[in-house]
Amino acid sequence: MNTEKQINDLRKELEEHNYKYYVLDNPSISDYDFDMKLKELQQLEQAHPEFYDPNSPTQRVGGQVIKGFETIRHQYPMYSLSNSYSKEELEDWEKRIEKLTDQKIEFTCELKYDGASISLSYENGELVRAVTRGDGIQGDDVTHNVRTIRSVPLKLKGDYPEKFDIRGEIVLPFEGFSQLNAERVKNGEEPYANPRNTASGSLKLQDSSETAKRPLDCLVFSIIGEDLPFKTQYEGLKKAREWGFKIPEEAVLVSDVEGIMKFLNHWDEHRHELPYETDGVVVKVNAIEQQDELGYTAKAPRWAMAYKFKAEQASTILKKITYQVGRTGAITPVANLKGVQLAGTTVKRASLHNADQIEKLDVREGDTVFVEKGGEIIPKIVGVDFKKRNPNSAPTKYITHCPECETELIRAEGEALHYCPNSAACPPQVKGRIAHFISRKAMDISGLGAETVNLLVNEKLINNYADLYELKKEQILPLERMAEKSAENLINGIEESKKIPFERVLYALGIRFVGETVAKKLAFHYKSIENIKLQPAEKLVEVDDIGERIAESVVAFFEVEDNLEIINRLKNYGVQMEISEEELENQTEILKGKTIVITGSFEKHSRKELKQMIEDNGGKNTGSISKNTDYLLAGEKIGPSKKKKAEDLGIPFISEDEFIEMLK
Repeated sequence: MNTEKQINDLRKELEEHNYKYYVLDNPSISDYDFDMKLKELQQLEQAHPEFYDPNSPTQRVGGQVIKGFETIRHQYPMYSLSNSYSKEELEDWEKRIEKLTDQKIEFTCELKYDGASISLSYENGELVRAVTRGDGIQGDDVTHNVRTIRSVPLKLKGDYPEKFDIRGEIVLPFEGFSQLNAERVKNGEEPYANPRNTASGSLKLQDSSETAKRPLDCLVFSIIGEDLPFKTQYEGLKKAREWGFKIPEEAVLVSDVEGIMKFLNHWDEHRHELPYETDGVVVKVNAIEQQDELGYTAKAPRWAMAYKFKAEQASTILKKITYQVGRTGAITPVANLKGVQLAGTTVKRASLHNADQIEKLDVREGDTVFVEKGGEIIPKIVGVDFKKRNPNSAPTKYITHCPECETELIRAEGEALHYCPNSAACPPQVKGRIAHFISRKAMDISGLGAETVNLLVNEKLINNYADLYELKKEQILPLERMAEKSAENLINGIEESKKIPFERVLYALGIRFVGETVAKKLAFHYKSIENIKLQPAEKLVEVDDIGERIAESVVAFFEVEDNLEIINRLKNYGVQMEISEEELENQTEILKGKTIVITGSFEKHSRKELKQMIEDNGGKNTGSISKNTDYLLAGEKIGPSKKKKAEDLGIPFISEDEFIEMLK
């Protein structure tokens, strides 16, 4: 037998044994025999480096030291999920999406495992990349560490697509977590707090051989790509299982909310029997075509909903109430607690939200309070044990002045929060606005993080985000932990940010209530900062998705002299303050004032592409038909009631070809 064939045969055999052991939980070989075969393969590979394969079973033991994790942009964004906590919310969601799709809907119910989200990319049946969720747009490349996880297939079986991404959760089973902590205690080290954080931290270890020592598992739940060989979520799970992925067996297919609730109630009661941490259930529309039709909001898919299990509760002492100042000047009261174990973590702080909430609960320092984790994530105080209250305690008086700069607080009529109006000089606001400006979804300035921003502000080198563009390398070199290369990267990152397109610059300015979607709408409607600056509130509300509150906030921002001065400085430094010619090439007003509903399936373009084409040409895409709809862009298999409603209202139907012709 020639050496290359011997190596390949051993690799195939070891992968099969690995699959049976870690995915099927049905080993067909002893650990000793497996180790002997692995050792034989290692020796052959060392003697014949010309046959190196990054996805060989020998790579699972790790050994590479990673100095830094490269940031990778996801080809398909990793969205978060909308949450519900009651049957009524689920029923409302079901009615909403059935109205939008105009068809009967089936659902898949899957357990929501609590770990570290991961995106795995495969090409020609081999793992090529593993990227953390990050901010959903981009994450860190942790491929070397993920290769050590035995339930992640390095090479696939069966009829897999040529190229696709698969999303999952890296988890640490309770049994493995207990063993890991027992070992740490034995070595005199602090035990880890909970499996979720330990799993997440394991992916960012610099030595992959250390990651290999941790009994991590990967449970996948979603396949993304073009021309996939299935039409439903449930079929997709079955296919992934055939290709070699570890798919939890608990997923079920149901036809209505009653079926969903049956699944929820069962696992709310039995979840503690599972080998992993879980904090709820994810309900998804089963048909991929219906998922495409429903689409996404800016943050989450409309076709999926996470149902969080009932929150766990504990009681503890509220030691002190402190107040935090956010980047917009909003004041958040924080309860500092005597540490208490809750849902696997030690809770020492909880939000009290605002003055009304403190008054409503009548919560006071020294009280014994009941703490919950809302959806087992954010701790909050839900009540006071009045039987244990000190009879001499006095009601909490909400602060009247900013805890950072002593400026008197204001509270606008109809608003729940108090604000510090000293936006130009209040330290947390100054630092927060700059941190927002440099963030990934905004100016994305590499080499500059929140710690460096704090240093620059504390050293009085900057006081607003325009000051960044005047920084010199010589000024920042003396700063703590700032080497020559770091200083160069920071200056280069600031220079590169001048290429960031206008809609992201507008978002980066930090105008209250102006998120990514609103910034894009305003940027493409008015084309430049100068045009936006001139608009009164009553004109701004004419733009899609711009309500009175947003419009008033935009007007208020441009009434502040300091803001106008900063914008002029940014413009002079070369920051993009208008839509570029290149971006305008794809923009027309052919569909200006037209509202179009997309329904059915299409041959030449995806629904997402059609929606973008409508928006690029000045039109508005909505999900439901009304008397304000101008056209129904209809593909194959449109819903009967949607069709009837359009006919009753006299709305013209246009095909995909007719739509493309319109744009010419």
